Amino acid sequence: MAEMVVIRHGQASFGQDNYDVLSDLGHRQAAAVGAVLRDMGWVPDRLVTGTLARQKDTLSAMGFAAAPEEHAGFNEYDFHDLLHARYRGKVPDPVKGDRKTHFRALRDTIFEWQEDAFDGAAETWGQFAARVEAARVFATDTDARRVLVISSGGVIGQLTATSLGAPIGQMMNLNLQVKNSSITRFMFSGNSFSLHEFNATPHFSHAAGAELLSYS
Repeated sequence: MAEMVVIRHGQASFGQDNYDVLSDLGHRQAAAVGAVLRDMGWVPDRLVTGTLARQKDTLSAMGFAAAPEEHAGFNEYDFHDLLHARYRGKVPDPVKGDRKTHFRALRDTIFEWQEDAFDGAAETWGQFAARVEAARVFATDTDARRVLVISSGGVIGQLTATSLGAPIGQMMNLNLQVKNSSITRFMFSGNSFSLHEFNATPHFSHAAGAELLSYS
């Protein structure tokens, strides 16, 4: 069977005007996961990213030189837009600035989004799920044996939940566990697509690497 390894982008810029920018830590995380893949002898023969800057910059920092393909289905859901829609344009200040409050609110917002409990968002849950599936098909419709994908936490949560046949609510429970630059590995052949490894961070398994850990 072939492998699709999905890496979550490095730490982005939470709380800044433009989230879609890797932090200094994010660049270091990306370099570390690239190094550990090479140390394991895992060299991809196909590269795919979403269209977001933080995803493309993560791949660049990982040090693989081949030109990647892009598929917008690997982009994250627009959490700013979803919060704006849920709160009808009046997102409370703590939700915007405090990490714990933000992620609690985001979790509840995603659960409501999945149930179509509010309107006004640019993308419905059904549209998100469909584009992630389209991206998965795009990445695995290949003769390549090792496909490297750089994506985001929500997409990784959705790919994982779908591969396990889990209820839709599990997507967000998984999403919140996904560490920056973590490795999630799927096996595929024809129509078969299965989870092999979730949210692994061997590059954080020593004292210096532990300092790289982040979730947002």
